[in-house]
Amino acid sequence: MGSWKTFGFDLVLVLVAAVAAIFLRDNFETSLQKLAMFWPYFSATLVVAVFVLPLTQTHRVIWRLSTRRDYARVVLATALITFGTLLALFAYNRLEGVARSLPFLHWMLMSAALVGARVLFRAHHDGRSARRLARRGYQTAKADPAKEHVLVVGLSQMTEAYLASISELASDRLKVAGVLSARARHVGQLVAETPVLGIPDDVERVLKDLDVHGVTIQRVVVTVPFHSLSDTAKEALLRVDAGGSTQLMLLVDDIVTPMLGVSKDSEMRDDLPTDPEAAELYVQMDEAEIQRVLARPYWKFKRVTDFAFALAILVLILPVMLIVGLMVAIRFGFPITFWQQRPGRFGMPFRVYKFRTMGPAYDVAGHRISDEFRSGLVGMFLRRTRLDELPQLWNILRGEMSFVGPRPLLPRDQAPEFNSRLLVRPGLTGWAQIAGGRDINAEDKAVLDVWYVRNASLGLDLEIALRTVPMVIRGERVLGDMIERAWVDLLSDGILKGERALPRRRSSDVVTAAE
Repeated sequence: MGSWKTFGFDLVLVLVAAVAAIFLRDNFETSLQKLAMFWPYFSATLVVAVFVLPLTQTHRVIWRLSTRRDYARVVLATALITFGTLLALFAYNRLEGVARSLPFLHWMLMSAALVGARVLFRAHHDGRSARRLARRGYQTAKADPAKEHVLVVGLSQMTEAYLASISELASDRLKVAGVLSARARHVGQLVAETPVLGIPDDVERVLKDLDVHGVTIQRVVVTVPFHSLSDTAKEALLRVDAGGSTQLMLLVDDIVTPMLGVSKDSEMRDDLPTDPEAAELYVQMDEAEIQRVLARPYWKFKRVTDFAFALAILVLILPVMLIVGLMVAIRFGFPITFWQQRPGRFGMPFRVYKFRTMGPAYDVAGHRISDEFRSGLVGMFLRRTRLDELPQLWNILRGEMSFVGPRPLLPRDQAPEFNSRLLVRPGLTGWAQIAGGRDINAEDKAVLDVWYVRNASLGLDLEIALRTVPMVIRGERVLGDMIERAWVDLLSDGILKGERALPRRRSSDVVTAAE
């Protein structure tokens, strides 16, 4: 289905679910006259859904390829629609005439309808594909009944993609006998109807057991990075490959990674450019320091609180977002949001969403339009008040961002010398933002961000959040003491390296001595 057809179909299901909820609430005794009394509820639901569905991008998913993550996004969208409708009605008539159970019933039916439609569509497509493949496999089997048996080592999204590829393209030639998972608790479970037979360390035993049952494995496919396996598993796989009768294929290392243009040995370096001594200033954190930062329990606690607060704030400010979205639509047209791809945690790219604050760069005659005219009062107001960044609450819900952390930069602005700032999730606000934001140079920002990564805590995050409020109201101010503190701490711990660090160290020593 096309994306806008999907959007329209979802709107119909949202309204049908509202009507069904009213019928269910009244034990199917509702009359048309009584339904007419609910026009404020229907209207509010429709208006909120028109904004929420595009914001959550539920209409952009191809239904026949939908996944559990897509279904979870739909459930979240229906929850936002329900809460937004309640807030709008409360502001309009204090929920007059709306039974307490109605919103809950509406949410349940709405979720079931939207998710159910996607599940049924995918099931129909999968069934049709299975029948087509079965017919093709039967014709092939009559000519050549032999199939190559495969054992898959590793359990990841790559495993799921590989199994789906075989089902779609090669079910007549390949047969997956089983999967080996690194977690013993998975043994006996199914992955896409394929049994988990053991752990990678037991690959030789599993091959012998299968052979006893008349299943000879011609190919072992490793769907995780080879270096991530245990030494025992790696040695066993190499022995299997050396035996000559079974081919070892490293799917990630030999096929996917080179195809993506990434070196096999590439891992997220903490900080260093290709030639550290060529950079005037860079950050160098040793492996022990990096592991200390990553292993802190605070990050898990922070992720849980981020999700809870983002969901609560989205519900509370949904009317504000609707108003902002309406302002953007009137001033700049559709779409009301835009996105930029930026490096997130560990350098993984993700899309940062914002409300649009500028119109088209060119007029109908092809002439360049000045940025001031493109923004206007609406754009400048949204940027000044940071309201344009409200859609990033969705990034926080998805786990791509946090409320507090280093601001995500454009890829061209993320210097490899300061990749240590990518050890944590980027944030809506951060230590560098309250210390000066746009008014300080890139080096100071990077040093402040790295300092935050090493010192993040609940107390520090609360301090940053509280200081952000007056910063938004009064504007950004450069706080030299915070910048100096970050430089001094990183220099004294030997984290900052390069020629630029030496004069700064001497300056810092003078300041420290004077104090």
